[in-house]
Amino acid sequence: MNSSSTFSLQAQQLRVVLGGVAVLRDVSLNLSAGWTAIVGPNGAGKSTLLHSLAGLLPLEAGRVLLGGRPLSTWTSRERAQQLAWMSQHNAAGGDAGGELTVREMVLLGRLPHLGLFAAPGEQDEAVVDECMHFTQCSAWQHRRLHELSGGERQRALLARALAVQAPVLLLDEPTTHLDPPHQIALVKLLQVLGRSHTVVSVLHDVSLALQADRLVVMREGHIRGQGACDDADLHRSVVEVFDHAMRIDRVGDQFLALPRL
Repeated sequence: MNSSSTFSLQAQQLRVVLGGVAVLRDVSLNLSAGWTAIVGPNGAGKSTLLHSLAGLLPLEAGRVLLGGRPLSTWTSRERAQQLAWMSQHNAAGGDAGGELTVREMVLLGRLPHLGLFAAPGEQDEAVVDECMHFTQCSAWQHRRLHELSGGERQRALLARALAVQAPVLLLDEPTTHLDPPHQIALVKLLQVLGRSHTVVSVLHDVSLALQADRLVVMREGHIRGQGACDDADLHRSVVEVFDHAMRIDRVGDQFLALPRL
């Protein structure tokens, strides 16, 4: 999967208030090519940060830069072409959405390039074929969304995000509903995508997150640590934000988060 170019994505002193509560507090990040995973306990602000990076939440303070340019200065279509978003609640909902076939839904990823009324051409169809093959959903491309399991729908949603061919991918809980074999397949896919994209994902599974290039650790709206996933100091930060309920051990050539019994 190739993108036209790699873009940096920066958060500068973000502050987000929801319902009168500061959910993000002076959060700064500098993200570039590679796969970055965001972890932390429930309520840490992980999904809020991802929504903010996508420009989907108002900021009380700070700014987001895409390719060095304030995100607020991009038009909606420009932003959609450069930044693809996949939410854990991003299923094409409702009865009408459920009647779409997988292929029709993945084709929606081409809308930022086609506009609302242009018909997809051969190149668009080829991109859809590639993305469905990449996410292993080609075999059931003609099934309706309402016929899919949660894991199948999740893979189709990822194919739609990839069909945008944006250099920046923001993925909120992409492993939701996936069984272990498809979780591993997704991890390998994100590792490949990180070679040519800026990929940012929120994950609850710390062991999966430790397979990323870079880890961001959050708690109570703050970043408590960030760096390479093999960094011992960062591992200590992960253990601390989860109240020492786990330990991180090296197993073979990878690190795993194991419960502390």
